[in-house]
Amino acid sequence: MSGSREPPPVDVEAELLEALPETQGPRFFPWLGRVLGQLLAFLLLAGAVYILWREFHELSPAEVADAIRAWGWDSVAMALALSASSFILMGFVEFMGLRWAGARLPLPSVLMGSFMASAMAHSLGANLLVSGAVRARYYGRMGVSLQQTAAITVFQSFSFTAGLLALAGVSLLIAGSDEIARVSQIPVPVANGIGIALVVGVAVYITACRFVRGTVRIFGHGVTLPTMPVAAAQIALGALDNAVAAAILWVLLPPDEVGFATFVGAFAPSVAIGLASHVPGGVGVFEGAMSTLLGGVDPAALAAGFLGYRLFFFVIPLAVAGIALALDTLAHRRAT
Repeated sequence: MSGSREPPPVDVEAELLEALPETQGPRFFPWLGRVLGQLLAFLLLAGAVYILWREFHELSPAEVADAIRAWGWDSVAMALALSASSFILMGFVEFMGLRWAGARLPLPSVLMGSFMASAMAHSLGANLLVSGAVRARYYGRMGVSLQQTAAITVFQSFSFTAGLLALAGVSLLIAGSDEIARVSQIPVPVANGIGIALVVGVAVYITACRFVRGTVRIFGHGVTLPTMPVAAAQIALGALDNAVAAAILWVLLPPDEVGFATFVGAFAPSVAIGLASHVPGGVGVFEGAMSTLLGGVDPAALAAGFLGYRLFFFVIPLAVAGIALALDTLAHRRAT
């Protein structure tokens, strides 16, 4: 039609930023928050570079290559299967979050949307904004509003964080004190104290979901807590997802190098430190923290494991998600 006019393009990222909580965007103490965030990222990255140099500067490429060859095809296949399983679990969390936000979509569509959003956010950083923007573009065509997209994004992020804390707490409590002393730099009393605090914190959240009704104010925003069954499932799926992600790296280490519970007790805080650094994917910061907390693990095996973990859980999923998003965008343009 010659007289018709198309509506102006919508800046999805800007509108999504408005819908997200203020503490997740630059509107909350903008100047101070930006400076402190950049300073923290620089300090953590600089510290990580020093730690990695200290732990691995004596290693030769041949030693790392030997450790990689020692994986075997069974370990590679297991790592790939665990990576796929982790993204599937994220999809089920997203499916639950969509229903909590009032949006009902078929599970296959949710699994695809969750995979694209999570794979890109893991590697590119700015997790809430990047994953929220991908979700907004993908789910928006299915009738999901930006407010619902923001709610899903926060739900997914909180599920990951709470699940990580629950997994860390349980792992620190059940790991044997002798093994913690052998391979970890975390003192046993500190490990037990942190484990108890984390488990209690998660239990408080689930209890609050049982008794608190209506909207509560958190950082100036109204938040409606999920029901207790949803909160329990949220924690369980988040913990299982993080356990599966940790297993990707663990299966690439030599057998009997470190028990899984002790390994997770170091993996969980390392992931948290990597996220706090705001470095995309926590690259370097995560590895530095793991190297410090697992000082008793063979350095060559650990360095090889880091490379495999980045490849199987970050690089390959990012490439697949990028192709899937491009194909989905082309299909949508052709359909319209």
